[in-house]
Amino acid sequence: MVSKVLTANRLSDGISVWLDAAGNWVEQLQDAFIARHAEAVTALEATGKQAFDDNKVVDANVVDVEEVNGTLRPLRMRERIRAEGPSIPYAAGYNGLSSPKHAA
Repeated sequence: MVSKVLTANRLSDGISVWLDAAGNWVEQLQDAFIARHAEAVTALEATGKQAFDDNKVVDANVVDVEEVNGTLRPLRMRERIRAEGPSIPYAAGYNGLSSPKHAA
């Protein structure tokens, strides 16, 4: 079976998040809980549905990942973009999700 993680978008700000082993929604894929068997995937799906019902997240999905040299990597390009930011230069000075946050 392929390893899987639960991802969603946080309802409060739309940021991509992943469920960690403690049941918290985290902003880094590398901190996500990895489901390696069917029972764990079923639990992730139920957790995602409950978080949606509780208005914490939207678009909760269990997605396939692989571990490459100890680093999680989504198999689908859509999920890679959600985890790592745009795949092309977006705008001068824009560094994707790694850019520092600035106060407005």
